[in-house]
Amino acid sequence: MNMLAIRVIAAVVVVLFGVGSLGAQVQVRTEAGVVAGTNSADGKVVILKGIPFAAPPVGELRWKEPQPVEQWKGVREATKFGARCMQARIYEDMVFRDSGPSEDCLYLNVWTPGISAKTKCPVMVWIYGGGFQAGSTSEPRQDGEHLAHKGVVIVSMNYRLGIFGFFSHPELTAESAHHASGNYGLLDQVAALKWVRENIGAFGGDPNNVTIFGESAGSFAVSALMASPLSKGLIHAAIGESGAFFGKKQSAKPLAESERRDAVFAESLGMKSVGQLRRVSAEKLLEAARSGNDNERFRPNIDGYFMPPSASAIYGKGEQAHIPLLAGWNRDEGSYQHFFGAQPVSKENYPAKIRQLFGEAATEALKLFPGGSDEEVKSSAALLDTADFIALGTWKWVEMHLRTGEAPVYRYEFDQVPPASEGHEGEAGLAYHSAEIEYVFGTLDWKKISWRPEDYKLSEQMGAYWTNFAKNGNPNGVGLGVWSMYIRKSGYEVMHLGAAPRAMVDKQREQFVFLDKAAAEAN
Repeated sequence: MNMLAIRVIAAVVVVLFGVGSLGAQVQVRTEAGVVAGTNSADGKVVILKGIPFAAPPVGELRWKEPQPVEQWKGVREATKFGARCMQARIYEDMVFRDSGPSEDCLYLNVWTPGISAKTKCPVMVWIYGGGFQAGSTSEPRQDGEHLAHKGVVIVSMNYRLGIFGFFSHPELTAESAHHASGNYGLLDQVAALKWVRENIGAFGGDPNNVTIFGESAGSFAVSALMASPLSKGLIHAAIGESGAFFGKKQSAKPLAESERRDAVFAESLGMKSVGQLRRVSAEKLLEAARSGNDNERFRPNIDGYFMPPSASAIYGKGEQAHIPLLAGWNRDEGSYQHFFGAQPVSKENYPAKIRQLFGEAATEALKLFPGGSDEEVKSSAALLDTADFIALGTWKWVEMHLRTGEAPVYRYEFDQVPPASEGHEGEAGLAYHSAEIEYVFGTLDWKKISWRPEDYKLSEQMGAYWTNFAKNGNPNGVGLGVWSMYIRKSGYEVMHLGAAPRAMVDKQREQFVFLDKAAAEAN
């Protein structure tokens, strides 16, 4: 009998007979010790929260690769979310259920439909968004219980953010065995995936069928994990919702550039060594990092270790994970207002704006993004802003994987306009950035707004598409509209997710091909 089978059987024994003083709580044995969670209200899902997957990255472990968890004795209660990683209040739509921010934050959660020696459910590992500056697994819109009811194990992990997750420095690079620094938040994600490989069998999950999925920065991370040699063998399918490390604005910066920039920041604090920086309190360090109000300061880089060359170079050579990919973005990621900025929105101002952006290619751009009327201007400007913000990079990711990934690719566009809500007054009538999260997770009801029957129906359909993909590498299933693979033969069909989901030939392909060419020529 192999060691994995022994661990699973031991875990089942604990679940059935080891409830002990914790009464009805469900216990599972991990590599580091026993954890105790609870059942969902209907008793069909076991929920375990706040399980440590790495040692607290504090003191001398600040800006170090995640280290192994220390073993514990007895039973560790796993009924509350672990603290979210250090962050400022950046996004008003983020609501948390944890105890607050802390450097001691490397915890994950598991929602599983069954713990049994015979159970091998597909595993879905969620990576939250937030610009690599904010976010937490405790957000109610990302609760995994509903998806777990569909026969998959859901795992979500915290990862270090901002200056704590992405600070580079020549001294840190020199002390690293891999001559790298700055991608600690991404290394946290790899550590969580390794935890899944070693432990998820005890939770009823299949370590050989792991799908990673994420939104915004989480989607960027998914594209990077597919490229990274460190995640080899840890992932078997991927879902990206709005974002990827492709394009001039979206690609990661070289390590040397990050080192220079972050060293200047350290000098501005009067800190002459990393040792001094490690002795600064987390609160003061966060305050200093946020003083310039620069959300882009501390971000992933091309470090030669987690990300050896750029994602584009890795995919270009076909060296990424050859796994099924489902990816797309929301229809209204950008807006015509943002495109024009302080300028009045009008067909008179539009051509000048296009010439400013595309130079000699402006004539072709105006054919593809016409502005003959105010309505055409608004439509074209919104599409251009959506592409500039997130869609072009995501499109390029899909195209590159289609070309070199040797695996099925599925593409979507989220078109559903949620009912107006307090957090998005300025986005009424738009399928805005992040709007799809509640639909995917089946968590519409956490937000007390006037959801309609078509919202609940779409949420059920998206949950089915996403979990079917995790089960089979194919989103299709009984009772669902057919979602064709994204291939030339079918006209590059895109699944439009709205009140009545349907696959349609990509009508924007010529526009994106043009934008991709223009971006390449500008570099």
